[in-house]
Amino acid sequence: MLTNIMYVTLYVTDQERALRFYTEQLGLEKRVDYPGPDGRFLTVGALGSPVEIILWAHAAAAGQPAEVLPGATPGPVILESDDLREDFKVFCDRGVAFDKPEPEEYGFGMGIEAVDPDGNRISLRQRAAWQSRGDG
Repeated sequence: MLTNIMYVTLYVTDQERALRFYTEQLGLEKRVDYPGPDGRFLTVGALGSPVEIILWAHAAAAGQPAEVLPGATPGPVILESDDLREDFKVFCDRGVAFDKPEPEEYGFGMGIEAVDPDGNRISLRQRAAWQSRGDG
């Protein structure tokens, strides 16, 4: 029986630059930093979450999603916030670039898109109140 999502991999060109973006700008914590024989195994995660993002050095694949449809294609990573408007302000102050001037409401809550230094799309989301209550 599967019990958890352990890792999600993002391909990056520069692991140190990616680490600074995800920790210093988005506020995730560094979890694992192991110089393995196949390359540096580097992960970050949200405080209290068991899921980790692997920042894997693979220059050829970094920021190369499949066909992207603006406004319709989710990012390769969707991060959840309990107060997206406040987090948005903090992230802007830290230099994170967004696709729109502020988060937008949609059927399941609110969201906005950012891009990491390698072009990987990061979707930031907040669930609608009814989802948080378990009504839906």
